[in-house]
Amino acid sequence: MRIISGICRGRKLTPPKGLDIRPTSDRIRETLFNILGPRVRHAQVLDLFAGTGALGLEALSRGAAHAVFLDRSDTACHIIRQNIDRCGFPAQATVVRQDLFSPRTHAAILCRQFDLIFLDPPYDNGYVSKTLEQKNLVDLLSENGIIVAEHAAHEILPSSLNGLDILRQKKYSRTTISFLTRTQDTE
Repeated sequence: MRIISGICRGRKLTPPKGLDIRPTSDRIRETLFNILGPRVRHAQVLDLFAGTGALGLEALSRGAAHAVFLDRSDTACHIIRQNIDRCGFPAQATVVRQDLFSPRTHAAILCRQFDLIFLDPPYDNGYVSKTLEQKNLVDLLSENGIIVAEHAAHEILPSSLNGLDILRQKKYSRTTISFLTRTQDTE
């Protein structure tokens, strides 16, 4: 597992131990960042279910301004901090150990908006739908922001997404990447 492009191109990341963390493959990460293109530069990034931090770190390597990494696992947060140090981004990164569905929202994400929100939860637990159905998720997204949700190809996103529209979907074998934006008012 490595950073694909940008100032940390080729930098190897600390891999997960065991099967609790399923990092996004290099091939899928490269494709999704090619789709995002220049919108990554100067972006405020939220990496939910961050795991190893690979998605947020790839964004920082490609010029994002700041990334907040959220994961409920002590092990994952430790790996993320190692990878942040390995890539040299301690000033541009915040690690939050918290369950996304906790009633307490951490100050690092409270009252902020993000240009990119990466959502890469464990497959087959309903977390993608549960997260996208959160009423306050759209409030975290900037006006022109994008949510990138990685999920099992057989997981169908809900038809009602609380102010979000599916912009694009791309399927890779057993994985689908869905790009979502704020619903546009049609007045």
